[in-house]
Amino acid sequence: MDRLTSMSVFVRAVDLGSFAAAAAALDLSGPMVGKHVRFLEERLGVRLINRTTRRQSLTDFGRAYYERCRIILAEAAAADALAADQLSEPCGKLRVTMPALFGRHCVAPVLLELARQYPRLELDLSFGDRIAELAEDGYDLAIRTGNLADRAGVIARRVARQRMVVCASPSYLEEHGRPRRIEDLGSHQAIVYRRLRPVSPWLFPREGQPPAEVMPASRLRLDDMDAIADAAATGMGLAWLPFWLVRERIQAGLLVRLLPDQPEFLYDVHALWLQTYHLPLRVRLAVDALAAALPRFMT
Repeated sequence: MDRLTSMSVFVRAVDLGSFAAAAAALDLSGPMVGKHVRFLEERLGVRLINRTTRRQSLTDFGRAYYERCRIILAEAAAADALAADQLSEPCGKLRVTMPALFGRHCVAPVLLELARQYPRLELDLSFGDRIAELAEDGYDLAIRTGNLADRAGVIARRVARQRMVVCASPSYLEEHGRPRRIEDLGSHQAIVYRRLRPVSPWLFPREGQPPAEVMPASRLRLDDMDAIADAAATGMGLAWLPFWLVRERIQAGLLVRLLPDQPEFLYDVHALWLQTYHLPLRVRLAVDALAAALPRFMT
């Protein structure tokens, strides 16, 4: 008998709890499942399963052997998948969760182009600012912006960096003047982003030091960055926003970029996925496509 096949039958019998259930799942006869298990026991010289007429249970050695078999079978499947990836195109469902605004403007166009390139690829995209869990919520990939907490079993790759700029409308600047330095921001009204937690400060890089933090005065606190940009364009105050979001408004003259001599703070954008023996081709290609294309959206 083939040892890998017998290992696979043994693991399925343990997972399903009986030889009969394993036989039905594998389209084998009950006696054939027993033969595979006995083949392993005779080869090893150790009993793997205690069997009675009513129940079966793993021996101590059987439990340890079962765990090893699972690893071996996963590695074998990963090796086969690696070879298959070289000969095939991505297919199946790719489930991705991402921040709503950034996802619509930047991530979705890249993934839609990937789907256009590979007709067998299915996309299941979720747009929302709730932090979804990869394993619990069943996502293949998560796009996150800002700082990441260390998470066991999760791989992160930086795929872009968002440039943060201060801007205001021409009408606001005509009435209140133009800030020339970071220190000038304290004398201006701002429109700030707030979602559930306290307002975060505006950050400005300093060479060899932590970023300078500015908490501008504000009477408008919104939880949508697009709405902040709209409010700034109507003259309601200064805004600190990703450049990709306000680029068109600046080009149209609705907003003016301020503090041009001040280095821009860069917010990292990461792609996250669960650590696995073999990263599916569709996930790997999606991450590579985002890493190649997203930086162009940031400039």
